[in-house]
Amino acid sequence: MKDKTTGSYKAILAYISFIGLILAYILNMDEKDKFVSFHIKNMFGLILISLIPLSFVDNEYLFFMGKIVFTFLVILWSYCLLMAILNKKTGVPFLGNYFQKWFKFLD
Repeated sequence: MKDKTTGSYKAILAYISFIGLILAYILNMDEKDKFVSFHIKNMFGLILISLIPLSFVDNEYLFFMGKIVFTFLVILWSYCLLMAILNKKTGVPFLGNYFQKWFKFLD
């Protein structure tokens, strides 16, 4: 019988920076947990989206838009972290299902 708390800790670890994502992925390699894989894919998608505001630094208006995107990402990250803490398999609204399809290589 699997221990649900171990999967929960790994899923939470995935949301603690990019290094946490890598550690959660490595820890999930031996004994695959679908719950952990779900949250790893969500965090990977959030990290990729977070790279978008970096392209907005040239123009003052676009820099402001980048701040809005970054603020929205922090809210999404907080939501996903809360879902991992609550042991729920709920991801990024609107994009979560796409993240699960696009990032199958992280299973």
